[in-house]
Amino acid sequence: MTFSVKYVVASLLSLSLATFVWTTSASAQSETATPRNTASPDPADPGWHVDGALYLWFPGVNGTVGALGHEAGVRVTARNVLSYFDFGLMGAVETRYDRIVIPVDFMWVRLKDSRGIPFTDAVESVNVKINEDILTPKVGYRIVDNSRFKTDALFGLRYWHVGTTLTLQPQIGNGFYGASNWVDAVAGGRFQAFLTPKVLLTIGGDAGGGGSGTRLDYQVVGLLGYKMKRVTLQGGWRYLVIHKKPAGQAFVDLAMTGVVLDAVIPLK
Repeated sequence: MTFSVKYVVASLLSLSLATFVWTTSASAQSETATPRNTASPDPADPGWHVDGALYLWFPGVNGTVGALGHEAGVRVTARNVLSYFDFGLMGAVETRYDRIVIPVDFMWVRLKDSRGIPFTDAVESVNVKINEDILTPKVGYRIVDNSRFKTDALFGLRYWHVGTTLTLQPQIGNGFYGASNWVDAVAGGRFQAFLTPKVLLTIGGDAGGGGSGTRLDYQVVGLLGYKMKRVTLQGGWRYLVIHKKPAGQAFVDLAMTGVVLDAVIPLK
């Protein structure tokens, strides 16, 4: 991997600053030419706002997992993910006051691959089961907040719990189970544009690492949403990557990418 955390974070923050300068200039020119539009699709409000979301993510998985010194390669395409998907629970909550935003994302998934490639054992294949709990709380500041465009700078943590079971095929013993927990610091940004009063485009991402041997931890999300009376429906793509060095009982070096669908409901 040739990317660096400093490069990714610097790029996101630079894009946020450039967007701020461009948007401020464009807004100033627009207001001198025409009266301000008071019927904006999402007017700024300094009060408390809380939004909740339930979402589904169907990621293909590609990479390496390990447990107790045993390693195997896994590859599950996004098209076949439902066949390998065991169970999952995903949701997000975002609180905002004035320009302060506090998003929290949680994901609990179980994935499996009955045809894992053995890297450390002389067997035909490996039955792999992966349990992941991922919690990402952040705090941010809304750099740009107008009726058509919003830009947030975000900083936070990503907590990982990974439990991996490797069962050698033909089966030898009861398999090998290992679990690890670690926390990575992450920083990034989010950009929202109202293409129409009802259609919303969201692009976001973050990058970090450093937790218990993590070389790199980053994600990119793109969503297209439609605002209804009480709910916003969104669909798009999510790409999440974790590169962690073999350490402790379990490790993962995975790229997870696929379609994401969600429904955002204002709670306050």
